[in-house]
Amino acid sequence: MAVGPTTRRRQLGAELRRLRELTGLTLEDAGSRVGISKATLSRYETKEGTVKWPAVDALCREYAATDEERTALVELAKGARIQGWWRSLSDPIPDSMNLMLTLEDEVVREDHYACMYIPGLLQTRAYAEAVHRASEVRCGEREVQHMVDIRMKRQELLERDEPPHIWCVIDEAAIRRQVGGREVMRKQLTHLMSYAERPHVTVQVLPFTLGAHAAAVGSFVTLRGQTRELDVVYVDLLGGGLFMEKPEELERYRLAFDYLSAQALDLESSAALIDRVSKE
Repeated sequence: MAVGPTTRRRQLGAELRRLRELTGLTLEDAGSRVGISKATLSRYETKEGTVKWPAVDALCREYAATDEERTALVELAKGARIQGWWRSLSDPIPDSMNLMLTLEDEVVREDHYACMYIPGLLQTRAYAEAVHRASEVRCGEREVQHMVDIRMKRQELLERDEPPHIWCVIDEAAIRRQVGGREVMRKQLTHLMSYAERPHVTVQVLPFTLGAHAAAVGSFVTLRGQTRELDVVYVDLLGGGLFMEKPEELERYRLAFDYLSAQALDLESSAALIDRVSKE
């Protein structure tokens, strides 16, 4: 998988903090030595805002980094300024969606628990339109189509030569809820089954018969990077979304997804249930 700007930025921040702590310097001391403020250096380390590569080069020299480390971090700083395809869109998109697109462009795996709707990456256009019309009741048709266009564009990551692995645990309620009517839903389930046959897509159904389970609070997505330190959890909320990356938060959602996948139907039984519902 290609390393995108957000992954580069997160790697850079983590490495700068690691090198500084090895030297025993405070944020204030390190910043003053290279002519930047404590607040600026803190932003560098906490992955917020842009970074200037000359400052990164100077910091690496103060931290006694090796030439290889310094070269690698300077390249990360330069690469973090690259922008994704969605930056050129004429219509604005919500901040939470902006970050989701950025992160999703760089993941190696996504773990989805979906309790309300089929995950967006596996939706048909008609199904996505029905979802947006229902959830964005104050939006006009142009805005709905704009958001659906973005969702369809997102799905192109599944067509890459090396796509991320998409693992979905879908509640039976989302399989049975007739979004857009019977025909739209039938085509959606057929579409879902076709994707489930791909080697990089795993689809399991969490049946009603299971009863209470590990994620009754709602849907979430764990976006997994090349290392565990780059993982992020996204929780969908009314009017936006919440991103979490604290170690304890990530571990809680990783554990919840592990339980869900263990409790859900196996792949063959999940496919049989989806097929049965589509025929009904």
